[in-house]
Order: sequence, then structure tokens, then C-alpha cells
Amino acid sequence: MTRNRANTLTVHPELTDLPPLAMDESAIDADFLRYFNRTLGRDKQHCTDHYLYEALAYAVRDRLMERWKATRAAYEKRNARRTCYLSLEFLMGRALGNAMLNLDITEPVRQVLQRYGLALEELAEAEHDAGLGNGGLGRLAACFLDSCATLQLPVLGYGLRYEYGMFRQEIVDGRQVEEPDHWLRDGHVWELERPEYTQRVHFGGRTEFYRDEKGRQRVRWVGTHDVLAVPYDVPVPGYGNDSVNSLRLWSATSTDEFDLDDFNAGDYDLAVESKYDAEHITMVLYPNDASENGKELRLRQQYFLASASLKDVLRRHLRLNGNDYEQLAGRNCFQLNDTHPSIAVAELMRLLVDEQRLDWDRAWGIVTRSMAYTNHTLLPEALEKWPVYLFERLLPRLLEIIYEINARFLGEVERRWPGDTDRLRRMSLIEEGETPMVRMAWLAIVGSFSVNGVAGLHSRLLTQGLFRDFFELWPEKFNNKTNGVTQRRWLAMCNPRLSRLISEHIGDGWVTDLAQLRQLETLADDADFQRRWREVKQANKQRLAALVRDEAGAVFSPDALFDIQVKRIHEYKRQLLNCLHVIHLYARIKRGDTADWTPRCVLIGGKAAPGYAMAKLIIRLITSVARLVNADPDVGDRLKLVFLPNYRVSSMELICPGADLSEQISTAGKEASGTGNMKFMMNGAITLGTYDGANIEILEELGEENFFRFGLDAEAVAATRADYRPQAFIEADPDLQAVMELLQGGRFNPYEPGLFDPLIQALTSPGDPWLTLADFRAYVDAQARAAAAYRDPARWTRMSILNTARSGRFSTDRTMQEYNRDIWKLEAVPPEAL
Repeated sequence: MTRNRANTLTVHPELTDLPPLAMDESAIDADFLRYFNRTLGRDKQHCTDHYLYEALAYAVRDRLMERWKATRAAYEKRNARRTCYLSLEFLMGRALGNAMLNLDITEPVRQVLQRYGLALEELAEAEHDAGLGNGGLGRLAACFLDSCATLQLPVLGYGLRYEYGMFRQEIVDGRQVEEPDHWLRDGHVWELERPEYTQRVHFGGRTEFYRDEKGRQRVRWVGTHDVLAVPYDVPVPGYGNDSVNSLRLWSATSTDEFDLDDFNAGDYDLAVESKYDAEHITMVLYPNDASENGKELRLRQQYFLASASLKDVLRRHLRLNGNDYEQLAGRNCFQLNDTHPSIAVAELMRLLVDEQRLDWDRAWGIVTRSMAYTNHTLLPEALEKWPVYLFERLLPRLLEIIYEINARFLGEVERRWPGDTDRLRRMSLIEEGETPMVRMAWLAIVGSFSVNGVAGLHSRLLTQGLFRDFFELWPEKFNNKTNGVTQRRWLAMCNPRLSRLISEHIGDGWVTDLAQLRQLETLADDADFQRRWREVKQANKQRLAALVRDEAGAVFSPDALFDIQVKRIHEYKRQLLNCLHVIHLYARIKRGDTADWTPRCVLIGGKAAPGYAMAKLIIRLITSVARLVNADPDVGDRLKLVFLPNYRVSSMELICPGADLSEQISTAGKEASGTGNMKFMMNGAITLGTYDGANIEILEELGEENFFRFGLDAEAVAATRADYRPQAFIEADPDLQAVMELLQGGRFNPYEPGLFDPLIQALTSPGDPWLTLADFRAYVDAQARAAAAYRDPARWTRMSILNTARSGRFSTDRTMQEYNRDIWKLEAVPPEAL
């Protein structure tokens, strides 16, 4: 066992009270050289970018470390109320550039490297994107942590330390191919292992009743197969304020390295089987849950996160507050990021009732005063449900607790609506049927004091639809918190040219107060400012064109309209509609309809879940259309289409500064919020989108004249779906007829007849939930308006400036302030003086 000497001996002050490190060039230079030569043992024969990056990262991390300790010390001294943010995803991206920006040492570092003929941008490329998330959910969590540190709020992120990310996407013969994303293969400079806080997590076994020393009946969970959760902490720096919060990531390992008896008997595989089984829990982000093994592993991950994190919080609470459990809810709030960590409701009950021996009502009062739930989806199939039999095998004690929660909850519903058996069935935490299921979102709602959506429309549709029964029971629980993004990464860091131009005219206060960008409105019609704005955009488009060339082998002209759609591949996000428009433009070119043409480069990127066949087929169609369009001499530079492989945070940092047009074209009523729309807006791209998610609030800020809106709204979608006839839309629109003829005629799959029939059938089915063809005409017309606007540089530039100027509402600083005001009730705590 690790001995904590601070609890037993007086520590010599020189061990802990070091003078703060200097931030100037000479100090950074000395540390950089020391790490490169002495810590890493490199010399001129072994001078690779990887080791140079590591040496630089260690020098920067040292400066974070002392601020990190000072922040922790301030929280401990104040015994501050904290929020624990539980999320299965944290898409942090690369850490070096963000750390240098927030420490304000980017230029000193750049000067140091230049002395040795090194380019900062090249060394930064040696850092792997942390494979801890897939898309918007994980990137939002990362932005939240950034804003909390900048606001000096005591917020601790809890997640899993996946050995492999979701996958590295390659495109081979037009198909998505999933390769392992072993992002930890070279280690992770930014993490700090904390084995002294290791927790034990239980699986399997059985429950048994017993009587305690006071004769009260208790339950214990016995015969379990245990796994150790080892924490690794990652620093999360605030901007310019010396605050550094923590992201604690749990790594799974076995309780014993191997079974010595099996090993001595010669059964080496069996000897290490438990070790492999344990480590599988945090081996890969989001295993494919199409199989039974995948479902089990997914549930193991969720419980592993919840149990280890809650035990960690109880450990700290007992150290600071003793057995005063009434303070547990007063000192802690648990924010559940989507439904994945909702098992935390039952686990906290188990810890309080079984292990800390509180009575049920007292424990339930603590749980329901400390849990808060954020929902991120309007898709019923995305609200997780787990088979009861899986719970019985993996988490038998948790299932018993869920049954008890459900019985007491349904009693409350029955008292409110006597005899309403349909309502009882709808609201039960257990969905009856051939295979009874545990409704995890229902558990989160029942166990939380706050339930929020992530955009105005999303929150309204939740209370009117998916969660209507619960809203009628507890309207006071429900609220909206519109998402945002952090301007530190998504403008200041990723778009340095635009950042400098903005700061030159309005100062740099916008980095911590994005509302100050409103001052740019007075410059929107200034001819000289417009010229410089266009120069910045052109330089950013050249960077993006280089990325496209290097990763997709295609040539984009920076003079063309850069039309971008990058996000997870899903039918509701309608990359298919985008592809139909490209086919429409191709058909126009082939028939000679090119008057007043606007050259256009279309970039689509995103990953399809490994088991999502239709999403993979959409990628195949996009790549097939691209192959034909890009090779056709009749098309030339009028139109290009590229599917960018392996879309990730570091590529988005080049994409959003270079985008002209931001495609946010989900079926109305399906996108909870979206955050890519905010990143593009912040960087001056103009949105072409439906009246959905946060698009609505973006439109409210911009006005119709600065946003290309199209398509059915949520109410019209519901009305159209009742009597949807796609064939009628085809017959009424010659352009759509031409597109469908090319698709159905096999123009894009001449050697694989029938390849795209599933997509064609989905498009033309009256049951198509995404109503793609219903929105086709409006989409094409909106694209035509965008093309015409782009041909007027002054008008387009004005729109671009106003998009940036009016993006202040979409900072996560504002989002976090609202969470804190309405849910968390934290006080800002500055760090101890260095």
C-alpha cells in the first residue's frame, strides 16, 4: 500500500515550497534543453519531432503543475462545494497549444524553438489527439471543463482512460475501414498517475441478507469479481488566471496480475485471463454494442465510471467532513452528461445504504439533492435501455435497488393519477415485454433534482414529447441550458490570424467575454476592414486546402466557395441530402446549365459507427460521387467533392477557420443542439441550416438576412410525416427527377449494380423518418441563394463579420454561468498564491 507521508510525518518545506518557474524565454529554453538531453536522453543522432515535442510538453507541463497544486490547495482549504462532471467522453484534442495559450507563453516558446531552427507548428503535429471521445458530446464536455477553469469554478471531470479511441478511419476503395486508434502508444505527457486513489469496483456475484450489530436487516453484495480503477489526472488550465482544474480518468486493471496456481500448473492463458478481462473495460471507446458481448462491455464501462467516481468523492468527503452525510449533497453536485452515467443514481444509493448504513429515505434525500441530468438527444432509440437479465448477471445488487426505487416512485405516480395504468406502464423504470428492460433515462430523471436540455427547441420538445409524463409530475425539475463552445480553442487558438485582427480593433477582452465581439458590428461595412477580413479568410482557406491535399489527395482552389459539413455520420444529420445537392450540381454542369456559376468545393467528414450499415453506405455514395465528379473534365474547377478521412479535433482546428458555408441540415426536431454550428459561426462562416437545435438561437442572433434557412420546421415535419409521399416530391421537381435518375440508373456504381438500392429505397419510402426528399427543393434554393451571395464579396464579407460579431451568446462561459446559477451553486475559488 502506498504510504501517504503527509499524514504521518512533517514534510520538509523545501520539498514542496519551491519558487515558481519563470515564464520568459531563457527559463523555458533551459527547461526544454534539460528535458531533451537529460530526462529523455536524446542527442543529435536521435533528434526526432516526437522527442522534441515531449521535451517541450514537459517544460510547459511544469508550469501547469505548480498552478494545479495551488488550485487544489485552495479547494481543500475552503472545503469548496464541487461539481463532479461524469461523462463517458471527453474529446480534449491536443493539449500543448491550449496550455501555451492559457499560460500566455506561445510567443516565448516560438522564439525559443526558432533559435534551434524548429517550427512550433511542426512539433505540435507530433502530439496525438487524445482518443477519449467521438463527437459533439465529448467535445462539449471538453469545452465545459475549459470554461469552468477559466471561471475558477471547482469542477472535476470524471471519465475513462481508453487505451484505444473509437477507431482511426481510413477510406479504402470508397469504403470506411476502421483501424485501431492506439493514441496512448507513445505515452501521454499530460497525465499524472494517482495510484494512491485506486478504487475497487464490483461485478457479478450475488446478494445476501444479514443483521448488523444493532439487529437491523442489511444487504451485502458478495462473491463478486472485482476490478481496480486506477486514476490518471489531466490538467485543465483556465485562461490567464493561474487556475488549473482536473480531469480524472479511470483505467481498469485486475486485482491480481495472474493466478499463480494456474501459472504453476502450466495453464498460462488461464492464469492471465482475469487480467485481460479487467483491462478490456477501458480498452476501447464505445465498443460495437450490436453483439451481446458489446452490450455487456458497454454496461461494464458505465458502471465502472460511476462506481469509481462516486467512491472517490466519498473518500474525499469522509476525509474532509467525517461521517456528516448531510453535507454530502451540500458539498457535491453530480452532473450526468447524457444517459450513459445514469447508473450513478443506483450506485450512490448502494454506497450510502449498504456500505455507509444510512436508512433508505435519508440516502434517497441525499441522492436526489445531488444528482443532475443533462439529456442530449431527441431520438428515443438513443435513450439507453439494458436487459434485466444483463443487470441480474453483472450488477445484481444494483438491480434490486432499481426495483425498490421503481416501486416507491410508481407509488407516487399512483397517488397523483389513481387508476391510470397506462401512465404507470409508460413511467415505470422497467419496460415490460418479451425481454424486460431497465430504462436508464427514466432512472436519471427520477433520481435527479434537475433535468435539462441543451437548446431551446430541444428542451421544449423533451417536455412535450419524450419526457412529458415526468414534466407533468415535476415541472420544476426541467430547464434549458443552451450549449456553447470555448472561444479559447475555437477562435483564439485555432484562428490566430483572425484573433489578431479582432484584438487589434477591439482589444483582447473577448477571449474571456465573448459578448465584446459585438463591437465588430461597427466595422462590418468598413471597406478596409473587409479587405483585411478577406485576406485572413483566404490564408485560412489555403491552410485547409493543404489539409485536403495531404489527407484526401484532392485540390481545392481557395477562390471557390468552401462548403463544409463535418460531424458524425447519421441519417438524421442528412449528409445524404448534401450529396444529392452535389449530384444536382453535377447534372446541371453536364447539361450546360452553368450561367452565373459559383465554383464550389464541398467537404464532408465524419465517422460512421462500426455497426451502422446505412451510415457506411452513405460514405460509400459520397466517395463514389466524388470519384466521378472530380475526374470529369466537363466539371473542371466548377465543382469538387471530398470525403475527408478520420475527422478529429485537430483537423477541425483547420477546417472551421477556412470554411465559408457551414452545413447544419438535420431534420427539424432531431438535432438536440449542435456545437459545430457555433464553431463555424464564431470563425465567420455563414450557416445554411434547418430550423433545428441551436440553429434557431443562432438565427435569432443573426436575423434571416445573415443565415440561409430552409426546410420544414419541427411542427411541419410532424404534419408532413402523417401523409408523406416522396414520389409526389419527385414528380413535382424536374431537378429531383434528374438526381434520382442518376442514382437509380447506377451512374455512380456502374460495376456494382444495386449497391445503393438501400439508400434509394430509404429516400423513396413513405416511412422515411428524415423526410430528405421533402426538403430537397428548399435546400437547393437555399444553396442557390448562398452561391449568389458569395459572388458579391462585400455582401458576403459583411455577413461573415456579423456572424463572428454576434456569436457571443454561444460561449461555454455563458453556458457554465447558467449551469452554476441554476443548478450547481458553486463559488469561484482562485488558487493559492504561487
